[in-house]
Amino acid sequence: MTTAPLPDDSTLTSDGMLPSGEGRVLLIACGALAREILALKRLNGWDHIDLTCLPAILHNAPDRITDAVRDAVARHGKGYDRIAVVYADCGTGGHLQAACADLGVEMLAGPHCYAFFDGLDRFAERDEITAFYLTDFLARQFEAFVWKPLGLDRHPELLPMYFGHYETLVYLAQTDDPALTARAKACADRLGLAFERRFTGYGELATTLEQWAAA
Repeated sequence: MTTAPLPDDSTLTSDGMLPSGEGRVLLIACGALAREILALKRLNGWDHIDLTCLPAILHNAPDRITDAVRDAVARHGKGYDRIAVVYADCGTGGHLQAACADLGVEMLAGPHCYAFFDGLDRFAERDEITAFYLTDFLARQFEAFVWKPLGLDRHPELLPMYFGHYETLVYLAQTDDPALTARAKACADRLGLAFERRFTGYGELATTLEQWAAA
């Protein structure tokens, strides 16, 4: 089975990624997780898994995620033995979980990707209310997800209003990439925050996909 080329980050942000139509298991994921899922797919030889991604920018409009997932199941789900949704709650207020239960599909546990990368129990124990988080994808797409949507490119004077209650930018690193670490550190400097890097790898994303791939 050939693997379709991964769209660039800008495309994953605005458009997502269509499935190849091959495989028995379909994963419907956030575009921000495409690189990690495809890396795990290659590493484990999961040729029976197919992937489609919704636009990652939906995270800036979480009220639209549930309907987008429903639509993806309806449009792409036919012909697969199993469908799983690679989203956590992601700000949907439990609506995505209810929709997945109604559709008969599984989804990731936890409130958001920061928690399942770090480990759900570990993340909850930290209870870091003054931390602002980045993942690999968000470090690469900081302008598109943070700086421009908040209007800081046009009104930098708003920075204290948005980030005055934060103390630290925590970079949850999926890969050991010095250039990406430097980029995340630059984001912390722009926001006026202390910087901390934690190498999480793929965290509970990997263990959950292993379970879905084996079932």
